[in-house]
Amino acid sequence: MEQCNFGAAGSATILRSTSERLALRAPRTLWKTQCHNAAGELQWESEDTNLVFDAGINDLLDKYFKGAAYSAAWYVGLVTNPATYAAADTMASHAGWTENTGYSDATRRTLTLGAVAGKSVDNSASAAVFNANATSTVDGFFLCANNVKGGTTGVLYCATQFSVGAKPLTNGDVLSVTVTLTGA
Repeated sequence: MEQCNFGAAGSATILRSTSERLALRAPRTLWKTQCHNAAGELQWESEDTNLVFDAGINDLLDKYFKGAAYSAAWYVGLVTNPATYAAADTMASHAGWTENTGYSDATRRTLTLGAVAGKSVDNSASAAVFNANATSTVDGFFLCANNVKGGTTGVLYCATQFSVGAKPLTNGDVLSVTVTLTGA
């Protein structure tokens, strides 16, 4: 408890009421997906947000606030069978879902981000594109720090599930995703 001596002056100013306090928003990811068939016709599209896994949050805090070495390279992978995501999921352990590797590229797609502006950064100039080479079902995406298709190492940052539900992919389909990382 502070004391004010006789003759001393004091003042206090309330800048905002409790209900007007600014809230810190956790970083989140927005995913805009389009699927075109081999003829280039739009089959479906989806716009979704994500869950940031504990491993992703810990990595973000470690690299930014503690100054640990960071990974400048991030990769987008496809998800199939996401019965459930759990905050504790990692690349080595994610019992509720599996990775879909039914596309022609040898590795997961590189996330190539543009300039940071307005509390966001995205890959709109270089969308992650998957060329389906098998018939499969796709349910969403994940973002990780390892490009090995089907790999189980590297930091798992986040994942999303399509709001439109699971979607079939057939050989020749092209799946394109724009990823926006935002604090806004």
